Amino acid sequence: MKTAIKTAVYAALLLMPMVAFGAPAGLETKKTFIEVLKEGGWCMWPIGAFSVGTVWLIIDLWLRTSPKKMTPEADVFTAKQAFLAGDYVSAYQAMKVGISPFSKVVQAGLGSIGHGKDATEEALMAEVDKVSSTLQTRVNYLSVIGVCSPMVGLLGTVSGMRGAFASLGTSGIGDTSKLAGHIGEVLIATASGLFIAIPAFMGFYFLRNKLQTAVHHLEEESTSLFRNAPYEFLKDADVGQEDTFAAMPIWLQTEQTEVEEAV
Repeated sequence: MKTAIKTAVYAALLLMPMVAFGAPAGLETKKTFIEVLKEGGWCMWPIGAFSVGTVWLIIDLWLRTSPKKMTPEADVFTAKQAFLAGDYVSAYQAMKVGISPFSKVVQAGLGSIGHGKDATEEALMAEVDKVSSTLQTRVNYLSVIGVCSPMVGLLGTVSGMRGAFASLGTSGIGDTSKLAGHIGEVLIATASGLFIAIPAFMGFYFLRNKLQTAVHHLEEESTSLFRNAPYEFLKDADVGQEDTFAAMPIWLQTEQTEVEEAV
């Protein structure tokens, strides 16, 4: 609940600068924030959703790509101690309980350590790519918002201008200030879309670079654990001790049964 409230507050602060576009020049009447938003028309609803989404994504991704979330010191210390002691089973169980990307990457490597160095490194890189892909997808949403919000704002402006000119065609051009007022109101939609697009694109590029740095650090921390692993002594070791669902082919089982019966 607290997170939702904070997100709503941040979104309101992000949209607040649009008040400057709400009152046409020369008018002394001040309008409330809600009144200004209403003047933007129907498009303010999707733009408002884009605003909340932008703030939520920026905050969420900032936290997810921090070292405390990607490579927690406690998880790194636990893994290093277990590796130094040669207790790979305990390391696997500890990483299985963990929820950080580092834990998942090390767990994947330990699950394949009995199959040799190449298999272990492939498992590590596959899990790192999975973490990177998941977070990159979230980052890409900011780019989508940055592209779509100005388009929605422009569509709202065109829709509003159509209504303004339709009104002008009905009542004539007697009062040009009224037409100017209508035009000023519908431009709120364009301004709103741009105000959302700017922080969305800034967040996209900044968080994309931050994610790359975080993933590189994650890869370094996880692969360093396996750098001098004694693979020759761990051959065929089932460190993960997970249930397997790949039995021997049924025809081999039949042949083995026939041999046992013959004996």
